[in-house]
Amino acid sequence: MFKRIALVFCLMATLAMAAAAQQPQASTRATMSGSMRTQEKRSLYNRLGGYDAIAAVVDDFITRLATDPRFGKFFSGFSTDSKKRLRQHILDQFCVAAGGPCVYMGRDMKTTHTGLGITEADWDAAAKHLVAALDKHKVPLAEKDELMAFVGTQKKDIVEK
Repeated sequence: MFKRIALVFCLMATLAMAAAAQQPQASTRATMSGSMRTQEKRSLYNRLGGYDAIAAVVDDFITRLATDPRFGKFFSGFSTDSKKRLRQHILDQFCVAAGGPCVYMGRDMKTTHTGLGITEADWDAAAKHLVAALDKHKVPLAEKDELMAFVGTQKKDIVEK
C-alpha cells in the first residue's frame, strides 16, 4: 500500500518540480516589451492563478488517476485520511515547483518510486491525465508547457521498466 501511495505522490512531485525549473533567461527578458517583461517576471505560481487554481488542477488530476483502472492498484486500500495526505503532498509539490509559498516535506522521487515497477505506459497515461486536467482548467499553453517540461525531467527517477 505504501508503494502505491508513493507512486502517485511521486508522479505529482515530478510535475511540480518541472514547473519550477523553467525560468526565463535575463537576456531574453531584457529584449521584450514592457508588458511582456512584466508577464515573464511573474512566477509560474502566479501565472497559474495561485494556490486555489493549482489545487483545482491537482484535484482533477488525482481524480482522473484514481478512477483509471490502470492506476487502481496504486489507490486500493487508501483510507480517507491517506487520500487527503497524498493530495496535500502533491499540491505542495506543485506549489513549490511553480515558485509559490508552500513547503514540500516529502521524499525525493527516486526514493519514493523505487520498486513500484512504473512502466513507460504508466508514465504516458499519467501524463495524459495531467494534460487533460490542465486543459479542463484552461491553463494557457506556455504555462502547460513549463509544467510538462518539468515533469519530463523527473521521468528518469520514476520509470523503472
